[in-house]
Amino acid sequence: MALPKRRHSHARTHKRRAHDALNKPGLNLCQDCGEPKQPHRLCGSCGKYKSRVVYVLDSEV
Repeated sequence: MALPKRRHSHARTHKRRAHDALNKPGLNLCQDCGEPKQPHRLCGSCGKYKSRVVYVLDSEV
């Protein structure tokens, strides 16, 4: 099995790790209740997706 001949420098390692940071997820506003939610996801406050009731919350029943 091949092994590295020399150790990677700190600069080379930091260059590789420069792209490892996590990004914040994008947020949109729900069309019905106006709460922030992730795009292409069910709204957690009203239970709707694309203005259709997908999930009925217990507080509304």
